[in-house]
Amino acid sequence: MKKITYSFSQSEVDCYVEAAFKDLDQVVDREKTILITDENVFVAHKPKFKKWNVITLKAGEEYKVQATVDAVIKQLIAFEADRKTVLVGVGGGVVTDLTGYIASVYMRGIKFGFVPTSLLAMVDASIGGKNGIDVGAFKNMVGVIRQPSFLFYDLNLLKTLPDEEWSNGFAEIIKHACILDAETFQLLEQHNIAKVKRNKDLLAEIVLKNIKLKVEVVQNDEFESGDRKLLNFGHTLGHALETQYELTHGQAVSLGMIFACWLSEKLLGFSEAGRVEQVLVNYGLPTRTHFQVMRVFKILKMDKKRVDAGMSYILLENIGKGIINQIPVDDLKQHLAGFNKINKG
Repeated sequence: MKKITYSFSQSEVDCYVEAAFKDLDQVVDREKTILITDENVFVAHKPKFKKWNVITLKAGEEYKVQATVDAVIKQLIAFEADRKTVLVGVGGGVVTDLTGYIASVYMRGIKFGFVPTSLLAMVDASIGGKNGIDVGAFKNMVGVIRQPSFLFYDLNLLKTLPDEEWSNGFAEIIKHACILDAETFQLLEQHNIAKVKRNKDLLAEIVLKNIKLKVEVVQNDEFESGDRKLLNFGHTLGHALETQYELTHGQAVSLGMIFACWLSEKLLGFSEAGRVEQVLVNYGLPTRTHFQVMRVFKILKMDKKRVDAGMSYILLENIGKGIINQIPVDDLKQHLAGFNKINKG
């Protein structure tokens, strides 16, 4: 187990790589720790939870709501959790989002850490300190930015991951490469999802690259006043599609990236949309869709990145170089309609 410590504006985060779940008690005191997980993770890894205090949640994005927060807080009170208690989220992005948010509001803030069990959580959701819940159709509308005390990476936990969840994670990996690192994009082009799943060393390399990429962005702009907005590439339309249609997060973000590439061609002369589309296909992600423009636009226009009548939309100048582009909301509606006509699934 190796430890890398990352410094942020108000705290440090210890990142344990090449770790094994059985060694978690070297990082936290079992007696003062409560693990929060969901039913799917608990069933898949039941022996690992023995001798730990555990709160098990229902699985799924639909449970990332205030009612779940209230229920967990009641259980924390029953556990007699105090300000020395440490919460550890063991699961995917829903579990880490909820755990970080609950830890930030319980007794006005207690320590927490994450053991991500999905590829999506390992490369994105667990990193950066964004913790929150959904309100109706609006994703992550309520939350805080507060860094965990530690991140604990056991790649063996991915062995039980369904194929769909591998693709979910690669959507965020491809996103990071598109906006930040042409070299990583080329590495992804040279392989596909099946090859990476078979090659643990390659998988570890890709995960570590993505941890570093996201950490560097967050260190430079922890509270999203500038370049951290780049991490929203594919997410503005993606979140709207995800809440309105039966799509996973990765599928929705993939479609959002295709729209952003199309818009980048239209507004910036970006010429490599075909390369992005092919990589998405190679990692099991969709690139064609058809949606009701007004239904999606109603959600999209309330996105947190909106300022007055404009939206901070993330586009590509080149692969590896994302930029923040202000687009009038009314213009964005017209662009959505144009894209929808030519991108039918």
